[in-house]
Amino acid sequence: MPTAADPVGSERRLTGGRVYAQIADRLRARIRSGEFPPGGVLPSEAELCQLFGVARNTVRRGLAILEDEGLLVTVPSKGRVVLGGRAAPPYRYQVIAAWLREQIVRGDLAPGAGLPSEAELRRQFRASRNTVRQALSVLELEGLVAAEQGRGRFVRQNQGEGGRPRTSGLSY
Repeated sequence: MPTAADPVGSERRLTGGRVYAQIADRLRARIRSGEFPPGGVLPSEAELCQLFGVARNTVRRGLAILEDEGLLVTVPSKGRVVLGGRAAPPYRYQVIAAWLREQIVRGDLAPGAGLPSEAELRRQFRASRNTVRQALSVLELEGLVAAEQGRGRFVRQNQGEGGRPRTSGLSY
């Protein structure tokens, strides 16, 4: 049971391989038990280092696992907040990019087809111009979309397997 002097209870020192995975397992168990409830803040990295007797990098790797699983989110100036198993909601630009990516993968937007205009996407997703442009930029970096000055954005003609672009013969 946690005390004022030891906010997360006492732990045995961790040893062996993949200590960061052991840290993730122990913290995950505490989250699931309700010791760290949804909306609660985990102890600081320094406190976790002392608790588990490991270096900060090891603690960070363990926490990264839990963030990848959607159990935690890092909030600036607050720390790591427990989400309680719910995945963090994606940013709006990620939603737009995912929707367009799905249209391309399904074939609704065939190679060479024009993407909806920025204005259409803004209306459809009730998003700012910058948010829409960020989504389109992600797809351009992935090689799924190409921009043509004065014409718009189009699904790339030359895509390799899985929607990834080929490394040769790329045309804009």
